Amino acid sequence: MYRKLQTHQLNRLTIYQYQTEEKIPLVLVLDNIRSMNNVGSIFRTADGFGVEALALCGITAKPPHRDIHKTALGAEDAVQWTYHEQTLDACLALKAKGYRIVAVEQVEGSIELQNFNWDKNTPIALVLGNETDGVDQSVLDVCDNCIEIPQFGTKHSFNVSVCTGIVLWALCQ
Repeated sequence: MYRKLQTHQLNRLTIYQYQTEEKIPLVLVLDNIRSMNNVGSIFRTADGFGVEALALCGITAKPPHRDIHKTALGAEDAVQWTYHEQTLDACLALKAKGYRIVAVEQVEGSIELQNFNWDKNTPIALVLGNETDGVDQSVLDVCDNCIEIPQFGTKHSFNVSVCTGIVLWALCQ
């Protein structure tokens, strides 16, 4: 018989403990994400996987905001984040720090997610694009790799927050 655990039985970290724990060497770069619900969901997913930080770019909303909090449920207070007016500037700064820039985008020459090999000794910046336009071409031009999630239905893409969860799950294995 299964019994649902209560919150206090999950032994989760406090925000302070989370901030001082070692993280996976991965920064999520949000390229002009329109929906604050998506931004909040990505914060929550980043927290769940122990992601190093988020780089919020362009029109991507920044905390504190009620609509981000609605889906982040406090993760926006735990996960480090920075803001950049231009996604390209964020990517170039991360590249200069030794990060491999990897976009999640449907492009010529993309690598299917299950075939992408990540040496976890090399930090990566994972670029996630706008809900309708995807990752900006100027950003794609500086990427080291592009990965794509195979799909089998009628839609041409996953929701960006769902995509984030799928990719992080695959990379963290």
